[in-house]
Amino acid sequence: MSVTPGACIGCRACELACAAAHMAAGATVGSLTRPPVPRLYLVREAGTAAPVACRHCEAAPCAAVCPTAAVRCDASGVVVEPARCIGCKACLAVCPVGAMAMAEVQDHGRPVLRRVPDPAVPGGFVEEPAWLASKCDLCRERPAGPACVGACPAGALSLVIPGEVRRVRLLAAARAMAAAASGAREEGR
Repeated sequence: MSVTPGACIGCRACELACAAAHMAAGATVGSLTRPPVPRLYLVREAGTAAPVACRHCEAAPCAAVCPTAAVRCDASGVVVEPARCIGCKACLAVCPVGAMAMAEVQDHGRPVLRRVPDPAVPGGFVEEPAWLASKCDLCRERPAGPACVGACPAGALSLVIPGEVRRVRLLAAARAMAAAASGAREEGR
C-alpha cells in the first residue's frame, strides 16, 4: 500500500472502509455491539494526515520475533493466524511503523475468552477477553482489493505491487540513459 504525500484529506474513510470490510457478514449499523475496529490508522501531525498500515516488510521483524509463528510471511505479505497468536505483543514492540495492534476477538458478537493463570490462586486460571495481534491484511478475501483504496475520495491510497514498482523504475532509468546518450550524440555532431 502506498500513500501519495499531501493527498490525504484526513476524512477517515479508509478507516471506516477497513473496519466494515473486516466485520462479520450481515453486520449493520443497527446490529453493531462494539465500535468498528480498523486495521489501519489515520495519523495527523503538523497539519498533515496520512493513514498508516502494515508495510508487509520482506524481512518482517514482527514475524521474526513471534514465538508461535502466528505472524509469518507468505507470497502475498505478512499474515497473522489468530489461532496461533498468544497475545504476547512482541510484534507490536518491533513493528517499524506501528501498524501492528491488538484487537479483541469476537465470535457472533460476543468476546472470545481465553484462560490465563490467576496470580491470586497458584495453579488457578481466570478467563479474560482474548486480545490478539491484528494488522492490515490487504483485504485478501475481498475480490475488489483493499477496501481503503476504493474508499479514499482523494485517491491518496494505492496498492503497490513490488514487481511493478521495480519494472517502472527500470524503464525510467533506461529512458533517462537513452535521453542522455541521444543528447551526447547531438552534441558530438
